[in-house]
Amino acid sequence: MALLEVSGLRAGYGDAVVLRGLDLQVEEGEIVAVVGSNGAGKTTLLRALSGVIRSRGDIRFGGRPASSISPDEAFGRGLVQVPEGRQLFGRMTVEDNLRMGAFRRHDASAVRRDFQRMYELFPVLADRRHQLAGSISGGEQQMCAMARGLMAAPRLLMVDEMSLGLAPVIVERLLEVLGDIHEQGVTVLLVEQDVNSALSIAHRGYVLERGEVVLNGSADALLDDPRVKEAYLGL
Repeated sequence: MALLEVSGLRAGYGDAVVLRGLDLQVEEGEIVAVVGSNGAGKTTLLRALSGVIRSRGDIRFGGRPASSISPDEAFGRGLVQVPEGRQLFGRMTVEDNLRMGAFRRHDASAVRRDFQRMYELFPVLADRRHQLAGSISGGEQQMCAMARGLMAAPRLLMVDEMSLGLAPVIVERLLEVLGDIHEQGVTVLLVEQDVNSALSIAHRGYVLERGEVVLNGSADALLDDPRVKEAYLGL
């Protein structure tokens, strides 16, 4: 049984249909990439999975129906999204942003251990812990957003456009951290416009165009696919 199973998913905004019968699954322990150009429907997919927008079709998470759950219920089940654009609380400190990620948790000793784990994963955040989140660099803000998501103890961490607007060296470091997170047992759904970066770390991938899956398979196979090379890698 897959951790996340999506079948025939349709979603959009008002009369505008964005997702057109999308099928997708994520197994426990995988890193799965969803890639495609701007406007392909990647963020809409995550919003539908998180309950932020209404959708039609079948979503199952952890073997339980999840098609009509609220964002709060999705979060409570461990379906946690790191949103595009980070969306930090800019006038709160870095540490308080991380604390907000754990607001539903009652295991105080485990939360303390996770704080230490976040500062080991992202040493720069330990140095910035008392700074306002709005005052740190874009790369540091992305690290803070990812750490905040991890503080929720997710079963599935959904990361939306992690590389957006960041220097390649920062993206490379974030990809390394995703690998570390995966080794610690977190399942990851990575939504990215940077096809090469996303597939370089993923086990499997889905290519979206105009709200539909047009290709899927192992990450290596997709990177070698002539259609992917021509359309997304400029080869």
